Amino acid sequence: MGHGGNVIDELMTDHREVEEIFGKIEALSPGDKNRKLHADQATMELVRHSVAEEAYLYPAVRKHVEGGDALADEELEDHATAERIMKDLEGCEADDPRFDRLMGMLMSEIRAHIADEEENLFPRLRAACPADALNDLGDKVRQAKKTAPTRPHPAAPDKPPANKMLAPGIGLVDRLRDTLTGRGKPS
Repeated sequence: MGHGGNVIDELMTDHREVEEIFGKIEALSPGDKNRKLHADQATMELVRHSVAEEAYLYPAVRKHVEGGDALADEELEDHATAERIMKDLEGCEADDPRFDRLMGMLMSEIRAHIADEEENLFPRLRAACPADALNDLGDKVRQAKKTAPTRPHPAAPDKPPANKMLAPGIGLVDRLRDTLTGRGKPS
């Protein structure tokens, strides 16, 4: 979390980190309790990443990219789908029969989303947006991830200004819950 560089470099590094976590899950046997640990870690990263994209990336896409409203709306739909899956996954332990199905759905959804962003959205934004604006967005995304929620909240707003106002408070509560429960930390 917080890698440096412009917004595209920052988010692509996040993508690689999530894929690495997915690889750890896939390498473990079904039912292994560490699959839940890694699923929680993936969820934490994905939620922070999504909140930052919703607050800063997608508004920039709407502003700078031709057809940006439709692109941003499509990305928000992807986020909503992933968030509902993560919410369902949150209530499953690794030995729950639903865990593997939900994890497979999440990985498939996220991998398709990443491919779309990296092959379509990011190149279009890079071509349309000045480099200094991309760098500024990178800084804003890094800041947003520091205070963003770590748990899925499917009913929370996903567009400015409401998401920017509510995310830090929700994030504080999530991080407190994570600390008290040890969520995302090896036991």
